[in-house]
Parts: sequence; structure tokens; C-alpha cells
Amino acid sequence: MSRYEFTCPECGQEIEVNESMREATLSHGCPVCGAAVSTSAFAQKQPTE
Repeated sequence: MSRYEFTCPECGQEIEVNESMREATLSHGCPVCGAAVSTSAFAQKQPTE
């Protein structure tokens, strides 16, 4: 499953999320401050072995 590093453009909170959490954050906003976010707030993480 894909993992992403989410960085909120408003509050600066950094959270590692999976695909379903990414979709929920895009729909509902930052889980910390509620700010609207776009796909640019997510960086795909490289899988770790």
C-alpha cells in the first residue's frame, strides 16, 4: 500500500498517511486544523524494506 508524508500548508503538521487517509484528508481537510488541502500537500514515501 502506498504511504505519503502529509504536510499541512496552514499549521505545518507532518503526518504519515496511507492511501485511504490521504483521500479522507483531501475530502475533509487537515485532521489537526481543518484547513483545506490539495494533492501538493502529499509526498509519496519510498517503501522501506
